[in-house]
Amino acid sequence: MKPIYLEIDGLQSYKTLQKIDFEYLSENGLFGIFGSTGSGKSTVLDAITLALYGKVSRASRGTQGIMNNECDKMRVMFEFSFMRGGERDRYKIERIFGRKSDNNYETKSARLFVYKGEGVLPLAEKATDVDSAIIELTGLEYEDFTRAVVLPQNKFQEFLTLDKSKKLAMLERIFNLSEYGEKLNEHIKVKIYEIEKDFENIKGQLSAIEHA
Repeated sequence: MKPIYLEIDGLQSYKTLQKIDFEYLSENGLFGIFGSTGSGKSTVLDAITLALYGKVSRASRGTQGIMNNECDKMRVMFEFSFMRGGERDRYKIERIFGRKSDNNYETKSARLFVYKGEGVLPLAEKATDVDSAIIELTGLEYEDFTRAVVLPQNKFQEFLTLDKSKKLAMLERIFNLSEYGEKLNEHIKVKIYEIEKDFENIKGQLSAIEHA
């Protein structure tokens, strides 16, 4: 995934609309995000996560308390490109949240688009459909994304201490290895069946000459 453009409005310390052009920032390769404590560095990463998955790890229940206290609406819009099947496609995702009470919000809209030629085509226009589409597109569930791509502060230890099965499953999704794993498992099952069948045939032949 390559970030292209981000808009943040009403999220945490960003009371007014802020725009970040990642293509401009990355013209010369790597770039850094610097600032004093509380200046909103982590909120940039939160905004990307919120746009993609509709929640952030630093918030209780994923969204509680993340809207700016002086705002009644929160909006994030993220454009990114993704390589699939040898081609790099460009996508746009937008989520808008409205305040229900002091610390509770509801999703007003969630939309995912893909750029095709000179136009933009909708891929999903409901929060649940957008969630499913993002997981299918990236191959990463929310927990995978926050453990391996946008790693929150003090969360690296959590990744290291995952039990073996969960860590293997996550790495399988990250590197899109499930297809190979499924094919290998099927091949092994067939091979075991053939060996067991041959073994039973040999046992039958041996029982016929047991007196010898």
